[in-house]
Amino acid sequence: MSAKIRVVLVDDHKLVREGLRALLSAQDDIEVVGDAEEGEAALALIPQLAPDVVLLDASLPGLDGIEVLRRLRAQSPELPVLMLSMHDDPLTVDRALRAGARGYVLKGAGVDALCEALRAATRGEVYLSPSISDYVLQGYLRSGEGDPLSPREREVLLLIAEGFTGREIAERLGLKPKTVENHRGRLMEKLHIHTTAGLVRYALKVGLVTD
Repeated sequence: MSAKIRVVLVDDHKLVREGLRALLSAQDDIEVVGDAEEGEAALALIPQLAPDVVLLDASLPGLDGIEVLRRLRAQSPELPVLMLSMHDDPLTVDRALRAGARGYVLKGAGVDALCEALRAATRGEVYLSPSISDYVLQGYLRSGEGDPLSPREREVLLLIAEGFTGREIAERLGLKPKTVENHRGRLMEKLHIHTTAGLVRYALKVGLVTD
């Protein structure tokens, strides 16, 4: 790793990117080497710049931040990725950490917390905003032992339970609608559930979402 922590920013709001660049570049040990406003551009840019860490917005147009994260992990498994989000709901946190995020920082956390998170990520540590760490300490992220569902099926189930349509799920995950329907069918087969309402009840029962 270089003397300075090389960071790539991914956020669809120009003002946010410019603000983060200014704040982070004021640090002696952090350098912003590039930025992108959407997922496909980020996936193309990051291998070229070879940053030490990526700061990724969870909510992006087109490919959402979780799917970008998943593809980055497949593309560069050792590259630390920090999720930056205004959302502190357990569903979003769960999806991000299960997809391999090295940390989760709320947008209202402040520059000191963000810099601490970037430094922790490059040391191989996980950083969570304090309110988010409560979910983990309370066992929100369970080990998954005995879970009959694949990570993708679990993710589709979470989005179904949140009320997203098949087409919306496809857009968020970067899948074809037919693929989402196939996942829905396998969910029903594995869980012996035959309706969408039944899937929602199952998600509530096992604590994937709360009512």
